Amino acid sequence: MNIEMIRAAAQRLAGHARRTPILTSPFLDAIAGRRVFVKAECLQHTGSFKFRGGWSAVSALPPAALQKGVIAFSSGNHAQGVALAARSHGAPAVIIMPADAPAVKIANTRALGAEVVLYDRATEDRDEIGDRLAAERGLTLIKPFDEPLVIAGQGTCGLEIAAEMTALGVTRADVMVCCGGGGLTSGIALALAADAPGLRARPVEPEGFDDATRSLASGRIERNARLSGSPCDAIITPQPGNLTFPIMQEHCGPGVVVTEGQALQAMALAFDRLKIVLEPGGAVALAAALFHPDASEGDAVIAVATGGNVDPAVFQKALA
Repeated sequence: MNIEMIRAAAQRLAGHARRTPILTSPFLDAIAGRRVFVKAECLQHTGSFKFRGGWSAVSALPPAALQKGVIAFSSGNHAQGVALAARSHGAPAVIIMPADAPAVKIANTRALGAEVVLYDRATEDRDEIGDRLAAERGLTLIKPFDEPLVIAGQGTCGLEIAAEMTALGVTRADVMVCCGGGGLTSGIALALAADAPGLRARPVEPEGFDDATRSLASGRIERNARLSGSPCDAIITPQPGNLTFPIMQEHCGPGVVVTEGQALQAMALAFDRLKIVLEPGGAVALAAALFHPDASEGDAVIAVATGGNVDPAVFQKALA
């Protein structure tokens, strides 16, 4: 992985991905005790930053591979990003999704023309399922985070943050990033190191699923004890990636862990003050910025609001 791959992905994404806005609110600033800048990736195509990585990977495939199709595994956001990118390139897509993924994500993935294969994330190995189907059908596997082209696509978000913060005169701040396997976190970290070295990426995770935080603290890859049971489904992964972890080790600050309640409260505040809809896993970075003021230094903090694909019942719970 290098910055040239991210810049190349940005060229392929030009005219296809949205340049998502930076949002602010004096009410959020008052809660955090500093200026809060929110990168609204929930407004990206398919409602998540994952479209960036999906398009980056699919658009780099040769025609023969596109004709056979692609396969991906995801709880929903990577699924939709790959499905839309594949449909736009005329390629078949098979998406392996956990059976307990939010119904809206499963329905949206199917609506984008993908074949959805459901599995039990507590008892079945999604990597084994993906490898088997890819071999049987000749499909190209696009992993959700531990894939160079996907990391490069996610890194384009970091290029935008660097340019936007430079234009706003913010040259030193922490960038809170919702973190699962580390694709977005590592991509943003690489982009910031190149274009805005005073900005530091910080992985943020839900309590009980803090594998990246523990891995950075111990210096080796740590696994989560369980893989289900959190509304932050979008960022629940077994462990950091073999590609993403070394990048995070080199370029990221310590991880931040937030509670489920803080994530839900951040969702409510984002809706009330910024008029955007977030899912729990897409709100943990904002929760860290708002409710963990001692975790960062300086008079500003940036939070990446990574996704907004939330079931109505969960959103109602957050608003309540």
